[in-house]
Amino acid sequence: MESKIQNPKSKTFPSPLKPGDLLRVIAPSGALREFETFQQGIEIWRSRGYRVEVTPDIDQRWGYLGGKDEHRRSQLKTAWNDPDCRGILCARGGFGSTRILENWNWGTDEVTDVAGTSLAKKSATCKWLIGFSDITALLWSLYTVGISSVHGPVLTTLALEPDWSIQRLFDLVEGRPLAPLEGCGWGGGITTGILLPANLTVATHLLGTSLQPSMDNVILALEDVTEAPYRIDRLLTQWRMSGTLSKVRGIALGRFSRCEPPPNVPSFTIEEVLRDRLGDLGIPVVSNLPFGHDGPNAGLLVGVKVTLDADRGVLG
Repeated sequence: MESKIQNPKSKTFPSPLKPGDLLRVIAPSGALREFETFQQGIEIWRSRGYRVEVTPDIDQRWGYLGGKDEHRRSQLKTAWNDPDCRGILCARGGFGSTRILENWNWGTDEVTDVAGTSLAKKSATCKWLIGFSDITALLWSLYTVGISSVHGPVLTTLALEPDWSIQRLFDLVEGRPLAPLEGCGWGGGITTGILLPANLTVATHLLGTSLQPSMDNVILALEDVTEAPYRIDRLLTQWRMSGTLSKVRGIALGRFSRCEPPPNVPSFTIEEVLRDRLGDLGIPVVSNLPFGHDGPNAGLLVGVKVTLDADRGVLG
């Protein structure tokens, strides 16, 4: 079932960041555990001249969550509504961002044409939000109201990125051109579309909800971690059977890390599952692109028009 919220006809891209801008740090998902790399990530932003303010009590815990829903929702609301804040840095992924998006409103106003027909939703606030993995829910929620964001390293992973990936993230948010990403082309030609990155598991659980965007003219960029091949199979089969993939223009696959089958259990490899579930769709597919967990996580701009060349294996 497709969400009633359709892709807005236009996207709003936040203004480029510049040194001196204020950025706020929130933990909208799992409990913060990686304190050393968290501080290292903050220092990378500060070393570039940014003012970085960490939400008080960001180390709260409620089970596996970074505090109760109300606490995490308040962090997001405060940062989003702060007129001096130019960007939001997510501390880590895990799980929990979907919980705070129940009955959430970004402060949007509906835009209609002269006949009163709804065209899109426009937000009075527009600022960068950066993260990946469980942060997919926030990225997709912003996308449904026409605001672009960044699928890229969270603070607990930023210091682990190679220099080129860190530089790419700053090039992205500061408005400089980005180099194409190279992977493995499956053939099928070239297509253009709107880039929609996601963690596969998180995105699958958004299907049929108000956070699911229309897939019209979308190039879907997917990654995942610690999911056995049969579980990836199950997730992609749901996408197939729901009809969600029928409008997708192309698929860009990042890293599927730690997705090996259990030992001594008959199984396909993760590569075989991806080929089986996606290789017969009749659309361009490029795999092995450098984004996702456990390795270089190249920043991707949500909602930007891109070209996917499945003959040369390039996303640009």
